[in-house]
Amino acid sequence: MKEKLTIVKVGGAVVEDDVQLTQLLHDFSAIPGRKLLVHGGGRKATKTAERLGIETHMVNGRRITDAAMLEVVTMVYGGLVNKTLVARLQSHDINAIGLTGADAGIVLSHRRPVVDVDYGFVGDVDNVSSKTLTQLIEAGITPVLAPLTHDGEGHILNTNADTIASETAKALAIQYDVTLIFAFEKPGVLASPDDDSSVIPVITRSLFKQYQEDGTISGGMLPKIENALAAVDAGVSRVIITKSDAIDGHHGTVISSNHTTT
Repeated sequence: MKEKLTIVKVGGAVVEDDVQLTQLLHDFSAIPGRKLLVHGGGRKATKTAERLGIETHMVNGRRITDAAMLEVVTMVYGGLVNKTLVARLQSHDINAIGLTGADAGIVLSHRRPVVDVDYGFVGDVDNVSSKTLTQLIEAGITPVLAPLTHDGEGHILNTNADTIASETAKALAIQYDVTLIFAFEKPGVLASPDDDSSVIPVITRSLFKQYQEDGTISGGMLPKIENALAAVDAGVSRVIITKSDAIDGHHGTVISSNHTTT
């Protein structure tokens, strides 16, 4: 029987809000057994870039990462945000280690090819080193992954944190019984964006297609659910999208490959 592993991905809006972040780290620390944290930090990167006089360009909610912006996200994601989370987890008696995808070659990616948009130094994941992460986890260490990867040729690449969480969960599902939780500022996937009580309890691939076609789900939620479905299809036991103060596995939207919530 596989050991349980909980992977929590926390978004940049939560990372930036000290009240929400404090609660999340408290709850994350209380999760029993093995765990891993993946974080974003886009809003903090945008503010830091602005202070440095570097303009932020977004296309369909995705950041264009030129050379100057790459320096900013590397500093913010791999430095300020990552090490702050590690230090705060240590205060909860969690022996955490902060990592980018380049550390120990954990996440290898390639620069996204130019189709309609040149996203610059943005990476799409090719491989996650489950062996390295397993060694850390089995040693009682909690990895905290920043949304940066490497291409094996000496380049850091800015990479979507939801994708890193999904790909990491898929890689570790061979070894562990994995629950993947996407924690953000809403209580789940909402049928009505302005109504926090309209949480959709379960989304299957067929329901996702339906919600996408009728406009119920749109924008940045689309790639999040696509990542979640990919994780379920690859053997991740449970995937949940929920509010950052409800990561106990009993709240939010369950992403399922079928019509049950097993």
